[in-house]
Amino acid sequence: MKDIRINISLYVIIPVIFAGIAILSIIVTYNTTVSYLSKSMDPQRPVFLWGTLLIAFTLVCGVLIVKFLIDPVKQFVRKTKNLGVVKSAAAPTDPPKANDDMGRFTLFFDQVTEILSKVEARQLFPDIIGQSKTMRGVFNQIVKVAPRESTVLITGETGTGKELIARSIHQHSKRQDKPFIAINCAAIPEGLLESELFGHEKGAFTGANRKKPGKFEMADGGTLFLDEIGDMPLDTQAKVLRAIEENAVQRVGGLHPKPVNVRFITATNHDLEKMVEAGRFRKDLFYRLNVFSIMLPPLRHRREDIPLLAERFLHQMGREIVISSEALQMLMANDWPGNVRELKNALESAAVLAVDDTISPATLPISVGRDRNSRHLSNGREGPLLSTIDEPDDGADLDTRIKNYERRAIVNALLETGGVQIKAAAHLGIKERSLWHRIKKHSINISDFKQ
Repeated sequence: MKDIRINISLYVIIPVIFAGIAILSIIVTYNTTVSYLSKSMDPQRPVFLWGTLLIAFTLVCGVLIVKFLIDPVKQFVRKTKNLGVVKSAAAPTDPPKANDDMGRFTLFFDQVTEILSKVEARQLFPDIIGQSKTMRGVFNQIVKVAPRESTVLITGETGTGKELIARSIHQHSKRQDKPFIAINCAAIPEGLLESELFGHEKGAFTGANRKKPGKFEMADGGTLFLDEIGDMPLDTQAKVLRAIEENAVQRVGGLHPKPVNVRFITATNHDLEKMVEAGRFRKDLFYRLNVFSIMLPPLRHRREDIPLLAERFLHQMGREIVISSEALQMLMANDWPGNVRELKNALESAAVLAVDDTISPATLPISVGRDRNSRHLSNGREGPLLSTIDEPDDGADLDTRIKNYERRAIVNALLETGGVQIKAAAHLGIKERSLWHRIKKHSINISDFKQ
């Protein structure tokens, strides 16, 4: 026998139940009143009795409905709170207080939604490290635009990971099995950029000994990523615009255009609108590229991602290196004008100098924290970060602080001179023999600085 079920929304069932009770009460009250009046009897007592029974019945129905609805929610909340992921997520901060069940449920569901969104970010974008709200907003944009064929313009400061975003869009698109071709428009000389993009025929110019397909042809069927599009010369911009509009390219020295099917993703760290106003970027190309825009936040706007990034970068080095809490605080306090790329380089430098495989404030590059110190000094007061850099441990004695400062000064001098001790000694204003003794005293491996 076929199982037939009818699914009705609770938004329909509950109002219908209470409406039915109201209608039933009206009908019974009316009939009772008419019956008693027809017999010249007072209907007040039976109507009162019926009203009392109706109130009790309605109360019971309400309690049962609430029980059937709330009990499963309470069980879900109780079981979910015992999960490790929820406990660990709730540990760092105290959640807002709520006095009633609905308020507590709302807060709890918000927390669960936050956790699930982070898990989804890790699953969908394993190559991009970021669980902050700003980055999850970027991930949401990627998921929406990736299945479409729209042209995407990625903007953001240098080092924010624009190419990673472009690759993620390609990997989540319908063209994921086709080529992803990237080209940095700023890294190629102006005279060669057109040949790299559109290709050339044999003999098209001096040195063109054979024909060569361009990036447009190589990306046919897939995605072409034009990085640093703001640095593209105006003459090349006109040809790129024509290729985008006609879906065809003509090689340098070629006679006939060749059709291509390419999705375009572009990126820049420039303000293209200001460049358009200044006449340094074509307005028509800007409008053609700016169909869907993704703005990548700088690292200083998502500091909560720094511990995750640091953990990933150190893991990639293949060594068991840990970061002290003081060093991690300095990393999170820094403004990182070079963003993720600068953070990675700073950690690589600190890992080389790490003592007992531990990164301490003394091993971090001197640039870490410099921006905040300059801001404190410009405000007419000494910033606490100055003492944090030179005296990383507030509980350390003066000798320890001087020792840490000396070690950092030597390390930075060696970094700047490529490990050449004569130059490092001159930079520090001491004799080479004195520097050699200090290097031994601080257990600094000079070979790590050789270029």
